Amino acid sequence: MQNSFYVQNRQRLLNELPNGAVAVFFAGEAPRKTADSYYSFFADRDYLYLSGADYEGFVLVLTKQDSKVAETLYILPKDMLKERWNGYRYSAEEVREFSGIENIKYLESFETDLFAIFRPGTITKLWLDLYKDRFGEPDNTTHRFAANMKNMFPGLTIENLQPIMRKLRTIKAPCEIEAIKKAEEITKAGIIAMMKASRPGITEYELKAEYDYTIMKSGVISNMSQPIISAGTNNFFIHYNSFTGTANDGDMVLVDVGADWDNIVTDVSRTWPVNGKFTEKQAALYNAAYETSNYIFEIIKPGMLMREVDATARKVCAEKLIQIGLLDSVENTGKYIWHGGAHHVGWDVHDMVAIDIQTSIIETGMIFCVDVGIYCEEWGIGFRLEDNCLITDTGCVNLSADIPRSITEIEAVLSQ
Repeated sequence: MQNSFYVQNRQRLLNELPNGAVAVFFAGEAPRKTADSYYSFFADRDYLYLSGADYEGFVLVLTKQDSKVAETLYILPKDMLKERWNGYRYSAEEVREFSGIENIKYLESFETDLFAIFRPGTITKLWLDLYKDRFGEPDNTTHRFAANMKNMFPGLTIENLQPIMRKLRTIKAPCEIEAIKKAEEITKAGIIAMMKASRPGITEYELKAEYDYTIMKSGVISNMSQPIISAGTNNFFIHYNSFTGTANDGDMVLVDVGADWDNIVTDVSRTWPVNGKFTEKQAALYNAAYETSNYIFEIIKPGMLMREVDATARKVCAEKLIQIGLLDSVENTGKYIWHGGAHHVGWDVHDMVAIDIQTSIIETGMIFCVDVGIYCEEWGIGFRLEDNCLITDTGCVNLSADIPRSITEIEAVLSQ
């Protein structure tokens, strides 16, 4: 992304904030794994969406006082000894270049500067990006900071930036769309590599090695999310990630993967028979999902309710399962269709956007998944077909359409 993208994002946020607002975003820290070993750093997505500065420990502060705005990014100072052990630190000049933020200061002054803002008592609200995915989740840097600020300034009100940030991230900018298109190309290469390597007896971790090697050759150093690569009965674990199974003759391989490019991620699912040929039952179920997916891409357009995407996909797929004699009625759809079929993608695999699945209307510039899954345990066949949908002014585009989808396309790759 060009720094103009981040400049625009900050301006859009500041336009949403009231006069007197002070907003603080933390890049975050890599959690400790064990002993003195740490996980790789992964920047907070909202912070990165606003700054473009992908570095651990940085802090972004935005203020809006009497209609005047100020942007400050606090960074780690250059330190030859620490860099020798832990890697290169960006200079202030470099950070200015890729963030578009002129006022760069060092982290040692962050608390002093903030204390000077709040100590007079004229500022009574602090805006923070607060989110937890589940009850009981440990506090992150932002939550700990919120508690410290409340302790220091008891009268301070904490406002949550999440609703605003989700709104900003809902409609994708042209540069974001171009990034996901590039990510689709890399994802395609990774999936085809796995298809070509498939043979009875191959392990899931061998397939993962093919995928990782292929996307890394394209410059994707690490996956934004853990790939799902399973075979046989492991396909019935929706978020399976052990990679320890073996694909035996007659098994289906299921992959749910997505490369990222410029911090934008894809989410694509494909499935294929490890021996290269669909059986009659495998083909029947796969075509039910394939035809359902194609139908959904034909009808999606601006103005449609998000809930209609999932509801229609489930209904159409259920009707096809009835036609092949597997399902007795639409009311029993849940026996074979276990999960929803639409979630947004972008800065996260399940993108944090301002969408209520029940009430939200589809708009131009949205990108979300069309995911059709069928899980038939009595036949030993479980899989999903998942593609990325870009909403246009008149309809939609399947961004992952070039990744082999039909039985004919898949079997052609498997025969190579």
